[in-house]
Amino acid sequence: MNLVNLMDPEQQVSFTEAVKVGLGRKQGVFFPAELHKLSDIEALLALPFTQRSGKILQHLIGDELPEDTINDMVMRAFNFPAPLVQVEENKYCLELFHGPTLAFKDFGGRFMSECISLFSQGERVTILTATSGDTGAAVAHAFYEKENVDVVILYPKGKISLAQQKLFTTLGKNIHCYAVEGSFDDCQAIVKQAFLDEEVKEKLGLNSANSINISRLLAQVCYYFEAFAQVPQDKRNNVHISVPSGNFGNVCAAMIAAAIGLPVKKLSATTNQNDTVPRYLKSGNWDPNATLESLSNAMDVSKPNNWPRVESMIKNGIFDKDYFYSSSVSEARTREVMQQINSTGYVAEPHTAIAYEGLAINSKADETGIFLATAHPAKFKESVETVLQQQLDMPKVLSDALAKPCLAETVDANYAELKQRIFDKLA
Repeated sequence: MNLVNLMDPEQQVSFTEAVKVGLGRKQGVFFPAELHKLSDIEALLALPFTQRSGKILQHLIGDELPEDTINDMVMRAFNFPAPLVQVEENKYCLELFHGPTLAFKDFGGRFMSECISLFSQGERVTILTATSGDTGAAVAHAFYEKENVDVVILYPKGKISLAQQKLFTTLGKNIHCYAVEGSFDDCQAIVKQAFLDEEVKEKLGLNSANSINISRLLAQVCYYFEAFAQVPQDKRNNVHISVPSGNFGNVCAAMIAAAIGLPVKKLSATTNQNDTVPRYLKSGNWDPNATLESLSNAMDVSKPNNWPRVESMIKNGIFDKDYFYSSSVSEARTREVMQQINSTGYVAEPHTAIAYEGLAINSKADETGIFLATAHPAKFKESVETVLQQQLDMPKVLSDALAKPCLAETVDANYAELKQRIFDKLA
């Protein structure tokens, strides 16, 4: 597999190298130089999830990894379902919260863990990642107690839900967590600085587990095929997918799925009040505002890392811009939509509600709509119970985590301070 650095096209790397490096020169993200169509999509959709996913990843990665190796990695990583639930006529919810940390990022985090374990060959690796909510838990659990791997997680202090936070800040051992006095964008900026610091990269064997990393992105392609496999065959030709979007990795994976043959008719990348992309598509001016805190905190991102990948696909005609939509949903409307969905008998947390609203904003009557549920409602227990005025059952994995003490250290949004803290602990 040949991948190109979108900020420095002269840097072209293999899949293995892209996974190990994480971020390219000039803070550029890697993207496949070419995307080829799969043959016989209907036959592929008839296969079981893990078998199909192995074939998709083999198609994307190429002969760099043996087929048996990829299949074994997928079997270990994707050992939980992704059910498609009908909520209304012609509206389905793809539930991506049945993994160990109850969020869609378990798919990418666990596959990346498999890749890093294979490619590092016993060398020391330090995973450095910023999280706006769910990435931290998915990465922490995927790498927990892995030999020769340390994980450093930055998160904006007080700006993610307690359940999200406790899922990763209570683990300890090789998981090191820092609550940053600032926004997610501040955390992300620190991560990018670290990847420009040769001393840090050399001493710690630095890698990133954000959706910057291509292994996470490719893993996410697989569950879009799983969604289609569960849609009735007579409804597969006019499917509109709405993705709750913060860092834009999830919708980028949907575009890749479409590019290799999945018959996605329309894509909506629906944001909360942090609306940099919707405004950019209207005005042509990239003008990020200060990040605002929202009910859908995992999407509180003003400078999405994956936008260069999405924009590249649109500009190069890999996905038709006329079938790509991006709208923002206000806080008040998010609450209303949560209540609206609840009236159907389905409980949705804020991110899922925003995806649902994306269908409403951009859909036509003859379309089959799929909206993504990226996290279990109980991960946002306080806000969901307040908005819906009803009690939620707490999954055991969350209740166990909530009972444990937080082990995170608080730091300023200052790269030099954090670097010293990490060196004191790991170098």
